[in-house]
Amino acid sequence: MKFDIITIFPEIFDSYLKEGLISRARKKKLLKINIHNLRKYAKDRHKTVDDRPYGGGLGMIFKIEPIFKAVNEIKRKVKSRKQKVILFTPRGKQFNQKMAYQFSKLDQLIMICGRYEGVDERVAKHIADMELSIGPYDLMGGELPAMVVIETMARLVPGVIGKPELLKERIPIKRGRQGRGFIEYPQYTRPEVFEYKKGKKWQVPKVLLSGYHKKIQQWRKKHQKIIEN
Repeated sequence: MKFDIITIFPEIFDSYLKEGLISRARKKKLLKINIHNLRKYAKDRHKTVDDRPYGGGLGMIFKIEPIFKAVNEIKRKVKSRKQKVILFTPRGKQFNQKMAYQFSKLDQLIMICGRYEGVDERVAKHIADMELSIGPYDLMGGELPAMVVIETMARLVPGVIGKPELLKERIPIKRGRQGRGFIEYPQYTRPEVFEYKKGKKWQVPKVLLSGYHKKIQQWRKKHQKIIEN
């Protein structure tokens, strides 16, 4: 899977991409993640990528020209029809597990990270394939949403999180289709008894210590929660 991120703050991604499973997956070439500095595509000597909004208003708006150049150049490097260009915006469709499965079938996902007051509307109308949000709230930019999308999709790439069973147990099958959501249930580890105050203890449910697989499965089913999309 290939991810291309367009941003004016490329350094934001440095520590994120150098740690944990994402870093390992990149070294194994299971994921390819490229960060593109939007200012590289600005034509003036000051590398200007924003300007005041027509009609007045507060804040600055990302210009269409550098974004158009950036997307076109990135697309040319990967000759595939299985591409999608995402623009992060609070008014976009809310990202979920079902979308992650759909995106995982692509060869390339190009993500445009807006900043300031927004992005020229012509980017949404003519360049992006869809507008996307990670929740009903406003952020300072699209960099965090890009990380969320990458991490969610990375889990779906074989070999990234290790054993396939780790992924399968969280994916229920509904109406013969996968990827409609995932299952969560309470989990515990050592110590068996945690004394948080003298004479006060928190204990692991006894059934999980019983060794009876069937009873454990029944307990998990009883306490599980299905996160649906």
